Amino acid sequence: MQNAVAAGRDAARLSTRPPPGPDDIRTQLERIIANPEFPHTGRSADFLRYITEETLAGNAKRIKGYSVAVEVFKRDQSFSQDDPVVRIEAGRLRRTLERYYLLAGQDDPVRMDIPKGGYVPTFVWSSAGDTKPSIGASASRARPFGIGTLPQDGRWLAASLLIAALISIFVYQMQRRFLSSDSEPKAVPVTEGPSLVVAPFANLGEDPKAGIYSAGLTEELLTALPRFKEIKVFGRETSRSLSPEVEASRVRSALGAGYLLTGGVRVSADRMRVTARLLDTDNGEILWSQTYDENMGSGDLFAIQTDVANKVATAIAQPYGIMAREDVANQPPDDLGAYACTLSFYTYRTELSPKRHRQVRECLESAVARYPSFATAWAMLSIVYLDEDRFKFNERSGSSVPIERSLVAARRAIQLDPGSTRAHQALMMALFFSQQLNEALRVGERALAINPNDTELLGEFGTRVAMGGDWARGAALLERAIVLNPGGGGYYHGTRALAAFMLNDGKTAVAEIRQADLQKFPLFHLIAAVIYAENGFEAEARREGAKFVEMRPDFLPNLAAELQSRNVRPVDQERFSAAIRKAGLPISSRTVTTVSTIGSGL
Repeated sequence: MQNAVAAGRDAARLSTRPPPGPDDIRTQLERIIANPEFPHTGRSADFLRYITEETLAGNAKRIKGYSVAVEVFKRDQSFSQDDPVVRIEAGRLRRTLERYYLLAGQDDPVRMDIPKGGYVPTFVWSSAGDTKPSIGASASRARPFGIGTLPQDGRWLAASLLIAALISIFVYQMQRRFLSSDSEPKAVPVTEGPSLVVAPFANLGEDPKAGIYSAGLTEELLTALPRFKEIKVFGRETSRSLSPEVEASRVRSALGAGYLLTGGVRVSADRMRVTARLLDTDNGEILWSQTYDENMGSGDLFAIQTDVANKVATAIAQPYGIMAREDVANQPPDDLGAYACTLSFYTYRTELSPKRHRQVRECLESAVARYPSFATAWAMLSIVYLDEDRFKFNERSGSSVPIERSLVAARRAIQLDPGSTRAHQALMMALFFSQQLNEALRVGERALAINPNDTELLGEFGTRVAMGGDWARGAALLERAIVLNPGGGGYYHGTRALAAFMLNDGKTAVAEIRQADLQKFPLFHLIAAVIYAENGFEAEARREGAKFVEMRPDFLPNLAAELQSRNVRPVDQERFSAAIRKAGLPISSRTVTTVSTIGSGL
């Protein structure tokens, strides 16, 4: 009752208060732009400043797509509405603001929005109160959990810094892509069936171990929960973008998820306490909660994690029928260094850069040398070995052929854990690049049956299906991966863009390639050049083409072999080659003839 009365007083006070003035609005503008999670690449800041200042100057009627394109994006006077740059960037900016107020800005006094259907911003007082937090205070609230409490020395330093770096990278990637769209944003519907978002488990104490274990527990939950096929679990990048204290209602409105799992870890000497709660995002009701007090000296850390995953999944599934309980086979070693390697693998998959590849390969090789039965590390190492060949990342002279090492590692992973989704994914990829397309797709289908909700698998299997010629099904699998993990790796969007291109859907191709953001990945630039050339963005096509040739000068002279190694069908090889020529990239007549000859012989 007291809360209701207080809320009524707040509403009455806000309704009679004068609207925010220019100084209030400009202070809020700078607070948003200064926040470390606001994109500091591209023209998002210029876009937001322009529409804000024009509105404050009384020129709101002047804010149209044409004026924004000319003033902000420096398009020339011949700008046409066929150029989607303003619509795309406006959609991204709306999502950026939604995310900002979901996390870092939830206590800010002024709320800025860009209503759908136009580009004129609105400014209103939020219900957070009258006080205006400083830019620094707002930024500090946005820090990922645990970073501020990790030590600067001691034996946990290396692991602590690694976890902090991983979380920061994931948050940055999520900020760039979180729920972005190529068109005007739509309300996010609640997903059908039980769907779950796992917020990062919080570090509730000062012990540096808690920061490591809280990150590890979150990761284990995101691996174990999708095994229960009756529920849908949003992917790890989406999870890591959230605050441990994120509100259930905000998760529902932004992602459409029906359930939110939150919790925390506190370590004291050899004792660890894990708390977990399951909330209904419709009303914030706590449906289930549990506290675990364990002795870490017993070596049962991962048994705790499995038990938590089983109980949460059972609690969610009860209204929908019987759910089988299962244990996670071949649990990882109780070693933070080895475990951190698996976390860094996902960072690498988000970035796809040679530097990150080398770091992860060395870390995983060390992990399997110390723990030969660590199935997940073998599977990840298989994929990393494969990338030496297909991406030309950190090739080793005098070593065995990368594809052979990849196959050996993948088969070792499956031998250790026949039910591992990641092991099946690794074997599927190794078989695919060994020119065993049909067998690769059969393994992929088995993996999908084991775990239909694993977004890492969905993205990779969708890519293999598409490259094998079934572009429509591949696109559908990739769409599902993106829906389940909006903040997932850029390669989801990159391959989705290529699939749209092959399906003659230019609008989707352009929108998806703009969201891929894989600047350190050479093939991204080739696909971008082709898509931009096909859709009339000649300057962008030339820029991306030149970047690709700089990064992979060996690719185009060997185009036929490169396409054949990826199981591209003859008809698709010719289509892709024609698009490369249209992008102005150097393909000799001999190369084109070779592609055609290979195609006619298959």
